[in-house]
Amino acid sequence: MTTTLGGCSITPIDPMPTPDKLKTIYRMLVACREFEDRLYNLFLTESMPGTMHQYTGQEAVAVGICAALRPDDYITSTHRGHGHAVAKGVPLRGMMAEMFAKDGGCCRGMGGSMHITDPDVGMLGATGIVGGGIPIATGAALSAQMRGSDQVAVSFFGEGAINIGGFHESLNQAGVWKLPVIYVCENNFYAFSVAVERASAITNLAERAAAYGFPGIAVDGNDVLAVYAAAREAVERARRQEGPTLIECKTYRQRGHSRFEKANYRSEEEVKAWIARDPIPRFRQFLIEQAVLTEEEAKQIRQAVLAELVDAVSFARQSPEPPPDAALHYMFATDRDPHSP
Repeated sequence: MTTTLGGCSITPIDPMPTPDKLKTIYRMLVACREFEDRLYNLFLTESMPGTMHQYTGQEAVAVGICAALRPDDYITSTHRGHGHAVAKGVPLRGMMAEMFAKDGGCCRGMGGSMHITDPDVGMLGATGIVGGGIPIATGAALSAQMRGSDQVAVSFFGEGAINIGGFHESLNQAGVWKLPVIYVCENNFYAFSVAVERASAITNLAERAAAYGFPGIAVDGNDVLAVYAAAREAVERARRQEGPTLIECKTYRQRGHSRFEKANYRSEEEVKAWIARDPIPRFRQFLIEQAVLTEEEAKQIRQAVLAELVDAVSFARQSPEPPPDAALHYMFATDRDPHSP
């Protein structure tokens, strides 16, 4: 299972982001990757609760989309949601403490890897339910429309979610009401071990948008500028009250479906071919060629991210366990956190 879309270069866009914006995008890519690498090592060496589904290889999708959003815009995520959370601005301390199931976590240790949520930065939540975030983002977009704000909502989901009823119902509703929502399909070609062509008669998934009366765009999901350009256009369209957009990002997860799954259903040649198109070195090389970044600056960015992760792990380890009665208090929405000062 391979795709011929895209190559190993980055295509400049018009207008180009400022040099500072480009560096911020690169730093976010690095932060997403290093968070996953640190988490992988922690699961290997420590007694970490639960499981995880890593985002390694798909970082250009989350970063490219979120780079086009404002802090008050909304996103919903998936079981593979660490990258979405990092790109939307969820603090690394809170994310890491959540991985340790500690009270300092962004969900007070109650959610874990698959349920990271932080409304303060517009992260409405990840979910272990395939496609579960699609109707939630649609509802958030309806809320923005009814309140008369120019906020937009983004739903991230994998190609395995495109055949559930909630996908079709949500896109139909959004098309009828011209809701300010962007549907981002991260097509990594495998829903667990099922190749996309075995589950969908139409494998150019962006074409599905035509059935609901709004644009569908397919982009190289390993080219962060291509993703950003598509997102920028879709966001501007949504803010003009012109309705939704479906963006299909063709990408690839470099690791297995979850935790330490070996993914033996993929050939070694296929995996190597996609790793050669890794979005992070591609973008770094582009920035160096454009004289936006130097090799030394790239090293400094990585070192700064690593230092932030060291701090996040330290914070997580020192954070207390949730109190025993926490489960009773967090079952329903309340006006006040009972464990706040």
